[in-house]
Amino acid sequence: MRGHSRQRMPLRLTRVVSAVKTALSIADIYASWCCFFASAVTGSSVRLRFFRGISRVSRITISDVALAAGVSMKSVSRVINGEPNVSGKLLSRVQAAIDQLGYVPDFAARSLAGGRTFTIGLLTNDFGSALMPGYYPEMQAGAYRACRKAGYHLIVESLRSQDQDYSAIFEATLSTMRVDGFILSPPLSDHVQTMAILERRGIPFARVSPSTEMERGPYVAMDDETAAAEMANHLWDLGHRNIAFVAGREDHHAAHLRRNGFAEALRAKGCTTFSEATARFQFEHGIDAAKVLMNAPNPPTAIFAANDDSAAGVMAGLAELGLKVPDDVSVAGFDDSWVARSVWPYLTTIHQPIAEMAQMAAEMLIGGNGHRVEAKAFMLDHHLVIRGSTAAPKGAS
Repeated sequence: MRGHSRQRMPLRLTRVVSAVKTALSIADIYASWCCFFASAVTGSSVRLRFFRGISRVSRITISDVALAAGVSMKSVSRVINGEPNVSGKLLSRVQAAIDQLGYVPDFAARSLAGGRTFTIGLLTNDFGSALMPGYYPEMQAGAYRACRKAGYHLIVESLRSQDQDYSAIFEATLSTMRVDGFILSPPLSDHVQTMAILERRGIPFARVSPSTEMERGPYVAMDDETAAAEMANHLWDLGHRNIAFVAGREDHHAAHLRRNGFAEALRAKGCTTFSEATARFQFEHGIDAAKVLMNAPNPPTAIFAANDDSAAGVMAGLAELGLKVPDDVSVAGFDDSWVARSVWPYLTTIHQPIAEMAQMAAEMLIGGNGHRVEAKAFMLDHHLVIRGSTAAPKGAS
């Protein structure tokens, strides 16, 4: 007759369980030592949690920050989310606790809780981003800098606004992505369809260098017209009287502003005519523009191009013709992008705060916390950068 005694665990299984327990104990000791050394090196505390005998380093939570700062979790949340009306005292206490604990916000959880994505989108024109390599990288760098500082992500989307089915493509793109707002770079910053679609969907946007419907939303810009006039005056002051202009894209309003500023400055000097060619902001067309201008009956002694990319093309075109810059012809550009320092001699140009404008546009969207941003306008400063590509013309006294 069998008794009701407990069945013994097989010897082999007993050894396995014993080995597992030993391993867990070793893991606990190892994790404890890791935390000890981490605390010693970083000066911040690292918490351990034990779960079914397994110790692991836990993520510092918002409750830990609240406890260290001596405030409520709600107060910590207000600081982290950048909410308005937070006192300086509260901000400093919470920030000190965050720095001490090494707290990193859980953006996925914050997005679910607040309905935000913590992502900013930058819309560029596919045509322009491919053929204007000096401009768009600067813009991306500025937007990224603002996002990185605020703990946001940046998505760059290139569109072809000149396509007939653009609206349908843009609508489809928006259906597959979520952002807290878009930065509209030129020429999309003046694209009526783009703004109408975003407004209908309730997606905030900030514009860079717009020229129409300025009341339609927040924007950041600079005075292209005045800047171009300053360059014309610089060339005139060097002694040039035959100055040519290389125009930009016809659908880019800044190109028209720069031409107008250049023409008005010369008109003020008594010069009512000047030679002109078009390069559409592109390096290759700048080469062609230089050849057109220099093969004319009365070739210029100085050439002002509407951006650095086309100015670099002009310099290449002059080299093909056997002409030296600035000995034979002075060349100037506009933007002060990396292109201006990749040619020789270095390019005289107008410093346009491209990165700063994109950064400010991103900061406005981030400050809106995913809501429509108040229609504010910011005008940033520019300045003339004189380098080796401009000099007095031959024979000037």
